[in-house]
Amino acid sequence: MVYTDNIKQILRNYENTNAGVKSNLVNILMNGKLGGTGRLLILPVDQGHEHGPDKSFMINPDAYDPLYHYSLAIEAGLSAYAAPLGFLEAGAETFAGLIPTILKINSSNSLLDIKNQSKNGSVKEALRLGCSAVGFTIYPGSDYQYEMIEEFKEISLEATEHGLPSVLWSYPRGPKISKESETSIDTISYATHIAALLGAHIIKVKPPTSLVAESNLKEKYNKLINLNSLSDRIKHIKKCAFNSKRIVVFSGGNAKGDKEILEEIKQIKEGRGNGSIIGRNTFQRPRKEALNLLNNIIEIYKN
Repeated sequence: MVYTDNIKQILRNYENTNAGVKSNLVNILMNGKLGGTGRLLILPVDQGHEHGPDKSFMINPDAYDPLYHYSLAIEAGLSAYAAPLGFLEAGAETFAGLIPTILKINSSNSLLDIKNQSKNGSVKEALRLGCSAVGFTIYPGSDYQYEMIEEFKEISLEATEHGLPSVLWSYPRGPKISKESETSIDTISYATHIAALLGAHIIKVKPPTSLVAESNLKEKYNKLINLNSLSDRIKHIKKCAFNSKRIVVFSGGNAKGDKEILEEIKQIKEGRGNGSIIGRNTFQRPRKEALNLLNNIIEIYKN
């Protein structure tokens, strides 16, 4: 495998990282139709645990089958497929080596309104399943934030020792953060920087809105960037990831139309974001429509 200059530059940003971690990062960065570009497009399917199978899959009943998601990600030529333990176990042998996988080690559920996550997997299981990385979620601002951060550090340390990079979902939420402020630019900036400080190799956050939750920062933001431009906001989020030295991918968010999704992707690309990790906006569409949308996203990132 010949590394592109894009991949070489990304790897240079990860000092003090062992060969196993870098090899698995390359495995993800060089896979699929975006391989070698420095961009990523990942399919995450943890929504069945987070929101329930019917809310997640009833709109497209094929999605109840874990094998459907494996084959969708492979046919679309994606960078990787991320899911909780049971979903990966259901197809790990059938699809071994066909796409890099990420074991999502913790998850929440919507049956109880607590901003916390339970650990449902382990590094040992990720190794058994042949995964290329482990995934974890923290909620900065939650009453349980410190517990989650400490759990992540234990998991990421063990994963690194075994050559597995970590993908960190950093989603601000808690009693002092309004729903609107969860995606404000200053809150997302903070969540991104926390994830980088914790040693995450790939950071997942939501695209930031133009809202500045901490009002005394608004004037400073207005001098620094155009708050009305998503691409400018994306650039700022990357700046908060060690001056763009960490891989940052952005979630697809709530259900939306193709036009809105593709415009958002264009802005992420222009802002030099590393890509997208999109679940519901793909697997909730009929397969043909999902493949068409994913191909259009790939073309935007490639060109």
